[in-house]
Amino acid sequence: MRAEAVGVQEPGLTVGVEEEFLLADAATGETAARADAVLAHVRNLPQRRSGAQFHTELLGTQVEAASAVCTDLAALGRRLAAARDELAVCARREDALLVSSGTAPLPGPLPPTSEGERFARIQDLYAGVVRDYEVSGCHVHVGVPDRDTAVAVVNHLRPWLPTLLAVSVNSPYARGADTGYASWRMIQQARFPGAGLPPWFPSAAAHDRETARLAECGVVVDAAMSFWLARPSPHLPTVEVRAADAVPTPDEAVLQAALTRGLVRTALAELAAGRTAPHAPDAQVGAAAVWAAARHGLSGQGVHPVLERRVPAAQLASELLDHVAPALEETGDLGRTRTLLGRVLHEGTGADHQRRAAAGGMRGLIDALARRTSRRADRDPGGMDGIGAGTAGSAPETAR
Repeated sequence: MRAEAVGVQEPGLTVGVEEEFLLADAATGETAARADAVLAHVRNLPQRRSGAQFHTELLGTQVEAASAVCTDLAALGRRLAAARDELAVCARREDALLVSSGTAPLPGPLPPTSEGERFARIQDLYAGVVRDYEVSGCHVHVGVPDRDTAVAVVNHLRPWLPTLLAVSVNSPYARGADTGYASWRMIQQARFPGAGLPPWFPSAAAHDRETARLAECGVVVDAAMSFWLARPSPHLPTVEVRAADAVPTPDEAVLQAALTRGLVRTALAELAAGRTAPHAPDAQVGAAAVWAAARHGLSGQGVHPVLERRVPAAQLASELLDHVAPALEETGDLGRTRTLLGRVLHEGTGADHQRRAAAGGMRGLIDALARRTSRRADRDPGGMDGIGAGTAGSAPETAR
């Protein structure tokens, strides 16, 4: 997302999504380091209807799609689906499958680090922690007027971040085995300094002092880096929420966008009424809530961040929807969001779907993931002129 494209028409209205994907060999299902070749094909597409920007990630087995900035969730969904289609068809030209999963169920050979000075610094600093760090997330950006507002909004979001994770869990497998967790990605991420819920900050200046201090301590490569699940974006006028695993379908990415935008709009209303966020949960309860979400998803017990006790995770998801319902009503998204969340509660999370698919073998799981990632997973990549045709809206939903 370009900074100049995120003009805030109305605080808490503009939204964009960054989705990270894995590339798997079409024959073996193992991750394949073909990102550069796939992205070269994307750049040569005769039409790119999604409006997305495509990037490399730390390792050569991953690619990222950053959506155009939207104000309408239906248009966002069309654009997300089109970006996945574009990447999936280009992956097929390299005998690869595009897979949306928080971790790699079948890792391949040790993947190379992508080119770039910052990637090299990350690899040097974190060594073995990132050598095979094939994890993918779904990041949501929501426009806010300034950094002080962004930090105040993140304070309000803190109690709900574990629930956003629980709704999105989609990484039960690693190295060909069931980890027992719904989000192994989150457990992998916990190895980095400062991972988990962000601290409560009184101002943007206090936030920036802390990120600068972490850089000075040598545990992050620069002050723009953190592993918190939500933060003011270091380069956009947005709040960036990074709690979710890479989700299986465009609909589930829209669900994350809807819930996150609802949380931001609710926080803005609270701030306008003069209500600052409470400091709860404390560090220990917050860490417990994140762990429980990663362990169980929506299938077991979660940790209520305010009551500080175990409650069914599905109850927390319902409480989250109730919390943001007035904000969703304002934007006309309550019915859509209730339907999407209800589908996850009824049919299961991505982790639940993965375990059902894996009953037929791990190779079958990869094919199932590819089909859920893009409807073009099995298409012949020969004819690419019409990619995304009829999927991405042409109305001016992009923020000016």
